[in-house]
Parts: sequence; structure tokens; C-alpha cells
Amino acid sequence: LSLSLPGWRDSAPRPQREQEWDDAAPTPTSVNYHFTRRCNYKCGFCFHTAKTSFVLPLEEAKRGLAMLKEAGMGKINFSGGEPFIQDGGDFVGKLVQFCKQDLALPSVSIVSNGSLIRKQWFEKYGEYLDILAISCDSFDEDVNVLIGRRQGKKNHVENLHKLRQWCREYAVAFKINSVINRFNVEEDMNEQIKALNPVRWKVFQCLLIEGENSGEDALREAEKFVISDEDFDGFLDRHKDVSCLVPESNQKVK
Repeated sequence: LSLSLPGWRDSAPRPQREQEWDDAAPTPTSVNYHFTRRCNYKCGFCFHTAKTSFVLPLEEAKRGLAMLKEAGMGKINFSGGEPFIQDGGDFVGKLVQFCKQDLALPSVSIVSNGSLIRKQWFEKYGEYLDILAISCDSFDEDVNVLIGRRQGKKNHVENLHKLRQWCREYAVAFKINSVINRFNVEEDMNEQIKALNPVRWKVFQCLLIEGENSGEDALREAEKFVISDEDFDGFLDRHKDVSCLVPESNQKVK
């Protein structure tokens, strides 16, 4: 893979420079592609906020993905913002199809809040998707409202169960992501998670990122959502019998 970096100059001969680049660059085996920052939810702890509405044109995005494949990418995860907000989900659908059909990647996944996904999307693109991860921080709708994970009158938890069923129908592995924060840290989710039976339940500790959800230039003020490491450990201990649980503390995320 040969990359031209604008403004970069080096006195070393070109073959030597390319060799030094190859030696220094890590192989991007697993890639998280946050192609949009826009979202229809307003989760108070979000640390990838809508500071810009820019989205790379589809063909340029495909070109970048092809470069990543050439550099060693084997796993791609599309995220945001909310991936299904762009072109009614067609944009991420076309990227998923390209990665599976053209690049033949062994693992193609999406992380979404699930509110904008329709069954027609599965009918069109489901065969190209390996994993769908849906964000759900509480099984109490009042708590979801407090967090900001709500769109109109749509029930987030009811929609989660509907998406679970569609994943079964279209042979897409189903995951759940939860951010543990001040409003849900005391909740017992054992029964609901076991009923949904995801292949993986990723549990994150609420994290402050300067300029995103904390600080002068931030679009969110997540300080009121923060919990201690001890609080996070207590939540994990309460759910230690959930075999699919994968914890990610602030230290691990950083």
C-alpha cells in the first residue's frame, strides 16, 4: 500500500522512505469506521458528537475501504453517530455489501441505536452483514428517556426485541452494547439479557472525552453520568453469571 501524505517531505530516497513507512505502520486488522457524527438520539454521555455533518462520498469511502483491505484489514465495524441516518440506511447498506461482496471481508458489523432500521433493509442488505450490535443502556423506558436514548414515542426496548427477531430471520449475529452510568448502575439486567440471548453483551463504563462530552467546546455535559471504578465493578459482579458479558472499563477503552 502506497500512501501520499500532503505536506510531508523527507530527504531520504523514495524506496527507503516507503520501507520506513511500511516498518512503522501497524496493520489495520480490525477497523472501526465512524463515517458520520450525526444521530437522531441525544444520549447525554455520547463521546462522538455531531460537531460536523460531513460524510465522505460513497465512492471515496469505498476507495478508502479497499486501501484498508490491501493494508491488511480483515474486520470492519461501521458506527457513528447513527449509521442508518445517512440516506435512509442505504449508505451503510452499500458499504456493507461492498465489504462483503467486493472485498470478501470475513467479518462485517454495524453498531446502531436501532431506531431507524426497517425490515426492508434486512431484505436488501442482510445477507452481507455478519453482526448487528444494538445500543441499549436500560430495560426501563423511563431511564432511557433520562439518558436521551429515545425518539418520539417509539419504545426502545420493544424495538430491541423486534430487531432481535429480524436478526434471527436473516442469520445476522446479534449483539448488545450498554454504557453503564449513574442512571442505570443499580439496574439488574440478568433476566432481560438472557432472554434476548445475544452472542455478546459489551458493557462499557461511562467515559469523559475532552471536547466531546466534557469541557468548554463539548456538545454534551456527561459529568453527571460518570460512575466510579468501584460502581462499575459492582455492576459487573451483579451480572457475572451472564456468559456473553464482555466488560470494557475506561482504562481498556482508552
